[in-house]
Amino acid sequence: MQNNTRLGILLMVATSFVFAVQDGISRHLAGEYNVIMIVMIRYWFFAAFVISIATRQSGSIRAAARTSQPLLQIGRGALLAVEICVMVTAFVALGLVESHAIFACYPLLVAALSGPILGERVGWQRWAAIGIGFVGVLVILQPGRTVFAPAAIIPLASALMFALYGLLTRFAARKDSAATSFFWTGTTGAVVMTIIGIWFWEPMSRADWLWMLALCVTGALGHWFLIKCYEVAEASAVQPFAYLQMVFASAIGIFVLGETLEPKVAIGAAIIVAAGLFTLWRAARARPA
Repeated sequence: MQNNTRLGILLMVATSFVFAVQDGISRHLAGEYNVIMIVMIRYWFFAAFVISIATRQSGSIRAAARTSQPLLQIGRGALLAVEICVMVTAFVALGLVESHAIFACYPLLVAALSGPILGERVGWQRWAAIGIGFVGVLVILQPGRTVFAPAAIIPLASALMFALYGLLTRFAARKDSAATSFFWTGTTGAVVMTIIGIWFWEPMSRADWLWMLALCVTGALGHWFLIKCYEVAEASAVQPFAYLQMVFASAIGIFVLGETLEPKVAIGAAIIVAAGLFTLWRAARARPA
């Protein structure tokens, strides 16, 4: 593995931008069509991409699929598919700006749950950062006031599911390679979404099929950038730049979709990101050289 931090950062910035564009397209399509159908079609393309990449890395489909923990792999793949449906629903209910501001707390959820799920030690400094981060969430949600929207629970639920998915992925990595986990992520999600989504099929206009193609391409391109990013640089060096997805998505929401950035959302998101960056910094320092 080469170690080119500058290239890794550029690739992570590109990844964040492409995924933000994907979120904007998802918001557009889900506003016109059923969310489950949109995610199902997206997974068909993603599964083909995953099988191609995993097979190339492992040598064959059988080698890529080989695992001693199939239930764990199926569970995490299904969880991610459901999480994507929930997050796209949040885009429609709340918009990109507020959804991403709340979703940004997922690294803090990972840190909080890494103790009970993975048996990792969570020190007082990390707990303090987690607490501060959730103050940011409360600033955004403002529970008890008339501005609080029950729909704000949707991206929070998505963040919790994505955090659990990340922890289960780390747990699976103790026995399986990244290629194997990637294979099960795409194929399980495609199977689950097809079983559910085929019942929600509805006709789509020719113009929106072009948007659907763009959604599939951006999804594959984003994952390709991410794979290349982790090939050339350490995760701890590039992970903080993943927060740029929230910035890019918010910009798309404001300048393309006509959303507004409320002060409470900006302040809350800044608190969440600062706490998240601190936990990443602490994790990088604690990791042996």
